[in-house]
Amino acid sequence: MDTTVADTLIGTTIDGRYRITGRVARGGMATVYTATDQRLERTVALKIIHPSQATNVHFVDRFTDEAKTIARLTHPNVVAVYDQGRHQGLPYLVMEYVQGHTLRDVLSQRRRLNPNEACAILEQMLAAIAAAHRAGLVHRDVKPENVLVAEAPSGGAGNLIDAVVKVADFGLARAVEASSVDDSGQLMATVAYVAPELVTDGHADARTDVYSAGIVLYEMLSGRVPFDGDDPVEVAWQHVDNDVPPPSAVVKGIPKALDDLVARATRRDPGARPTDAGALLGEVQAVKDDLGAASVETALLRQVPQSRHADADATAMVPAVTDGYGTDRPTWARLPEQSRNTQVYRRGDAALGRNTGFDRRRILLSAAIAVMVLVVIGSTWWVTLGRYTEAPTMVNMTKEQAQLFARQNNFELFYADGAYSETAPKDTVVSQNPAVKARIVNGGTITLVLSLGPERFEVPDLAGLELTAAKAELDQNGLKVKEGTAQYSDTVPEGAVVSTDPAKGTELKRGDTVTVVVSKGRAPIQVPDLVGKNINDARNALQGLGLTAVERYKDNDQPADTVIAQTPKAGTGAAKDAEVTLDVSKGPPLVGVPDLNNQPCQQAAATLQGLNLRVRIEGFNQNGFVRQQNPVNTQVPPQTEVVIACF
Repeated sequence: MDTTVADTLIGTTIDGRYRITGRVARGGMATVYTATDQRLERTVALKIIHPSQATNVHFVDRFTDEAKTIARLTHPNVVAVYDQGRHQGLPYLVMEYVQGHTLRDVLSQRRRLNPNEACAILEQMLAAIAAAHRAGLVHRDVKPENVLVAEAPSGGAGNLIDAVVKVADFGLARAVEASSVDDSGQLMATVAYVAPELVTDGHADARTDVYSAGIVLYEMLSGRVPFDGDDPVEVAWQHVDNDVPPPSAVVKGIPKALDDLVARATRRDPGARPTDAGALLGEVQAVKDDLGAASVETALLRQVPQSRHADADATAMVPAVTDGYGTDRPTWARLPEQSRNTQVYRRGDAALGRNTGFDRRRILLSAAIAVMVLVVIGSTWWVTLGRYTEAPTMVNMTKEQAQLFARQNNFELFYADGAYSETAPKDTVVSQNPAVKARIVNGGTITLVLSLGPERFEVPDLAGLELTAAKAELDQNGLKVKEGTAQYSDTVPEGAVVSTDPAKGTELKRGDTVTVVVSKGRAPIQVPDLVGKNINDARNALQGLGLTAVERYKDNDQPADTVIAQTPKAGTGAAKDAEVTLDVSKGPPLVGVPDLNNQPCQQAAATLQGLNLRVRIEGFNQNGFVRQQNPVNTQVPPQTEVVIACF
């Protein structure tokens, strides 16, 4: 059944440029389509992330950032990334379209490959992965499904030695790094190729890819993976508990050098493996040279005459020494430059029946073999030991100290994405790759991860946002949400955020909780205007509306028991039994009336008027002295009349 018929994206044009023409494959994270780039008129591969992954903000951000990084990784054995974007909210990548098959398809058809073919494919695989390692990237999911095998430009079906090999899915593998298991609890890496450290502690570095590449080599040589079973978790733990067996245990006749190569690449202790794909590539090339030398020695020995009666003057030509695969690889497919030997000739003796020519040929042959062995030994020493040193300790150095140290010790530095730390100050080295005392090429590159300091997230301004949008924004900021008790609000619509605790702008750690208070809309009771009313009338009005009066008495010039202020204001919504605070006047403050008897009458009148009291003078001599006063020595309200009698 053609599954592309039901795929609604077939025939769709993405971003006004990429017209989808067919579906290639559907995986656990994304679906790959063929598409036509209508602007450049070329066929491309278009990978669209599944909707289930698009809701994971961290996955999408990591996937987008990694796509940009891979786009800058230019290498003939890496599937190129041309473009990235979104279609209907789903992130997509536009990649180089490789005309050919996956290594999985090849193995399904051929079951296993001969040593020459396996080495040819592995060499190009490692060249691609080594380029990524030099850029500070780790693939994390090396397997036959992610290795594309295209036909050689020279053609020839089934010619795997000269086939073009490209590695794909660097970005997608890095995007799922944040969790070593998926939602169902299964390991993200394919369990048949998973490294032990990824199973036990979820840690992955360049040596993880080396292990997976070793498993792929084992499968190419033997036609099967070393560990298999129905339970993926059980298979994964077999990598932790057991050493990978030699492929010659399954297929007789596989050279011991390849058994040893598989063993070194798949050691359970990461520190015992080659440090990265570049180191493993060097070992593959050394093994390839060993296999090539053995082939040449066999070919040379076959040229030695079996009888003294052979034509001693005849000149025979030994096939050229190529790259160890038995055929000259075209220049476009050569990887790191290999030494090439020219045609080897031998001449016979000048006359029949003489032993000197035969001896001379044996001497020359022995010398050639000895030189070749010395070259192989020297090359192997240089590739595996001579060019390496121990990686220095750079953790806890500042960035400036690390740069100075690298210049003084002839190392290159590459800075990977920074990491937050509660203990390491900002711009301090928190980790390095290769690890301390691990092998590294003299003058090689050390990848450093610098501290970003403590990870903090500001509480965003959520006032007025719908609750769903507020939760999404807090989640994007690494904060958890707690719903507080909903409140009535005259200004914030129902269902929207009224306030947060802590308030906006507060800096919190990842995972801290923010309490969100949501509006219930306007309260059902309208608070009346009570200012200026007598407190008794105000109480009755509030009681009639189902509200409660809370009274606060204050000194004021207004008459006593008059409402001078209220909270909330008139017209505000309130719920049943809500409290309304009333400020009530205690009346003007009382004035103390002094005793003015025996003081001059006019002076006493002025004193009383200055105290905001009214004065009435009685008696027959207003310029005399005060002889009587009423009231006297008491507290009275302002403007109270005081009578004085003057004689």
